[in-house]
Amino acid sequence: MSWMDRFRRGSKVKMSGPARNATRTGSTRVRASDSMDLDHLFTWAADRRGVEGFVEPRTAVSDVTLLLVAHDGEWTRRRVPSAKWAHDFCNKQQIPSYDAAVVGIPQRMRDYNRRKKLQGGL
Repeated sequence: MSWMDRFRRGSKVKMSGPARNATRTGSTRVRASDSMDLDHLFTWAADRRGVEGFVEPRTAVSDVTLLLVAHDGEWTRRRVPSAKWAHDFCNKQQIPSYDAAVVGIPQRMRDYNRRKKLQGGL
């Protein structure tokens, strides 16, 4: 059916709904956090100084994430079970945590990315 057929036939033509089998159509689904994500956050935070946490809300393409940014702007981002879990994680690690939707991301992270790009690292 061409796109002009939709106009010729009037309101009788109905579009089909989304496929029920997402794997067959190649649709993506949001991947939940797993133990590897959580282990990475623990290790990363322990190996760096001046770390702050930024809790990012769920979006259409990713679940809740925790962005950790070190004193020099180095950063990592991983999925977490919930925003409450992310804030609790930061509190237990004695890391200040913020809602990224409210405060944004720190300038030192953008500066770090710019330095890496100029060095050919990103």
